[in-house]
Amino acid sequence: MSSRALRQPLSLRLTSNIFLALWCLIAAFPIFWIVVMSFKSPVDAFDSNALNVIFGPATLGVGKGLSLLDIILGVAVIWATIVIAKQTVPSMVKSYSKPGQEWFGWVIGVLVVLVGFLVVFFVVLPAVLNVLNPWFGPLGRDVLGLTTEHYKTVWIDRGFSNNFKNSLIVTTGVVTVSLTVGTLAGYGLARSGSTLAFWILIVALVFRALPHSVLVAGYLPVFINSAEWLAPILGENAPTLYGKPFAVIAVLVAINQPFTIWMLRSFFQNIPAELDEAARVDGCSHFQAFRRVIMPVMWPGVITTGLFSFLLAYNDFLVTALLLDAQNQTMVPAIVGMFNRETTTTDQVVAVAAAVSITAPLIFLVLIFQRQIVSGLTAGAVKG
Repeated sequence: MSSRALRQPLSLRLTSNIFLALWCLIAAFPIFWIVVMSFKSPVDAFDSNALNVIFGPATLGVGKGLSLLDIILGVAVIWATIVIAKQTVPSMVKSYSKPGQEWFGWVIGVLVVLVGFLVVFFVVLPAVLNVLNPWFGPLGRDVLGLTTEHYKTVWIDRGFSNNFKNSLIVTTGVVTVSLTVGTLAGYGLARSGSTLAFWILIVALVFRALPHSVLVAGYLPVFINSAEWLAPILGENAPTLYGKPFAVIAVLVAINQPFTIWMLRSFFQNIPAELDEAARVDGCSHFQAFRRVIMPVMWPGVITTGLFSFLLAYNDFLVTALLLDAQNQTMVPAIVGMFNRETTTTDQVVAVAAAVSITAPLIFLVLIFQRQIVSGLTAGAVKG
């Protein structure tokens, strides 16, 4: 079939592009707007004039703003970080990681880029700009109202860093357990042709369809009475799991595990069984063939599934709100609590800054792993 026959009519292309642009605008506008609000004084953040919200005259009037030089160098640092995350990190991980240890290279790469960006953007760049701005005349004068005091308030004064630590504990536990069990179970079910494997998958799908509140209610007596049940083993040191991150990890793994098994099984099915057989001929055991031959091929699928597991744990509200006490609360319920209080406009902008804070890590992860995500989704969608 010729390319001319496959070419879309101009009217269809225009309509498609208009709807795509409209969708992008509708989807991106809330994120853009809360980011802008989080850097303004309450007077500017809730001003009825959209231009005042964007340019922040009241914020600028109290001596808090950015010069053109600040904006140019800040955008340059952000752009350089995106380029490094998208191009340099994947190539370096591929070049320097040992076979079968790519995950370790990705962990080191992500941490280096993240820490480097934070140090350069929030420590080095402000110090350099304080020296350069007086020398650049009009380019060094503040033209855009901006303040970071709301981020300092939420992270330092409100203790949001503790909520971030709790979210990190929960998401790390959920992703680790889900991927460990999911890869082993998915591999076994993909290579098994028995009817038992089919019914295991059906049962897993039923558990995935259950409302989250049902699983919380089922586990609740176990967590509340855990100290009594564990006392014969641990004695007086037996913990009460209710209110602790381990309780949330257990419930979220129960919710997420069927999804990871189904998704990873589909990835394993796209890997030819001949690879297993060749590894067995070369002297590998079943587990060695899985670890040394199959898993290196599976990394895009593992990263894609891991990201979905991360999103489930990171964005969960119901389970964390019901099972965690105030000291162990994660970020999402903490932000909901900030918005639900009787607050002033200042407190509301602080809550907006907290909402922006939980969005940034997600964007950062997608930027770094976008190639693996696309590759993994494509591999999982095509069989054969």
